[in-house]
Amino acid sequence: MSKHNYLFPKVELHLHLDGSIPPETMWALAEKEHLAMPAPTLDAFKTWLKVTSDCGSVNEYLERFELPLQLLQTKENLSRVTEDLISVLSDAGYGYAEIRFAPQLHLRRGLTQRDAVEAVLAGQKAGAEKHPNVKTGILLCAMCIGPETLNMAENLETVRLTKEYLGKGVVGCDLAGAEGIVPLKNFHPVFDLARELGVPFTCHAGDSQGPDTVLDALNFGTKRIGHGHHLYDAPELWQRVREDQVTLEICPTSNIQCKTQPSYTEHPAKKLFDAGIRITISTDNMVLAAVTLEDEYDHCVREMGFTREDLVTMNLYAAKASFLPEDDKAELIDRLKHFRKEEKAV
Repeated sequence: MSKHNYLFPKVELHLHLDGSIPPETMWALAEKEHLAMPAPTLDAFKTWLKVTSDCGSVNEYLERFELPLQLLQTKENLSRVTEDLISVLSDAGYGYAEIRFAPQLHLRRGLTQRDAVEAVLAGQKAGAEKHPNVKTGILLCAMCIGPETLNMAENLETVRLTKEYLGKGVVGCDLAGAEGIVPLKNFHPVFDLARELGVPFTCHAGDSQGPDTVLDALNFGTKRIGHGHHLYDAPELWQRVREDQVTLEICPTSNIQCKTQPSYTEHPAKKLFDAGIRITISTDNMVLAAVTLEDEYDHCVREMGFTREDLVTMNLYAAKASFLPEDDKAELIDRLKHFRKEEKAV
């Protein structure tokens, strides 16, 4: 008997590497690096991760990344956590996942952005060899860490590296980080360059900030938005989103932990879905959020109003919006359509 409640191939589009390091891996790396941990044992550390996952705000949530980032400043560690995460995804029944990380956050001990990218790709390759049942793509994140001028050179370098490694394990780029420090539209040079180079991209928007950031992301030309749930507050944008087939990467538990939505039952994801918006479900940071994708599906069905058939449909949306090569995408879509027929028959 399968250990999983959801047997269709899971597709996750919004998964941060630094927020999803398996606890056992984090503990082992901390011992190797002689880094003090916030708990005396591995079991206590796992408890600490759960207890601290409920934050007061997005910015407080982002502060929790300092611990894993301290562990991700060498090629060896970056490769290992990528390989170990792919092992977790394989065991969890994933068909495809896009793993995102920001190369510029891994330079404290002398690495370059290129070094960081190549280290993650080495881990991806090793993971793929051991776990051929799950495919992965790497997204490179530009970062909002303050005024856009603070790290624009680094952000543009990230986009250029995306182009260089596109088709070699990297599938696209993103803009992540804190929302609301400056208007999102100030980061348009990042997306201007991505469009010029023909690089697929997604963009964090509409999470801790309102639908104005969703509008900015749409104006960049993105077909995917990370989070984006505050689109609900701007019904005048819904038709544009439907016509452009823009896909939202919704992370319910993260939204509640960061206080950007009050509860699962009040989350607008199902209302957007019923309005014809392409909704997908992800964990955001499965370890720092102390949540699995199956946990998210349980919340969807038990508290958010979705049916199991809706879950398959949302995974189909995710597959269609993914940056997979077309042949691989078609195969994944066919597999999911088979499971949707089974759910309809139940």
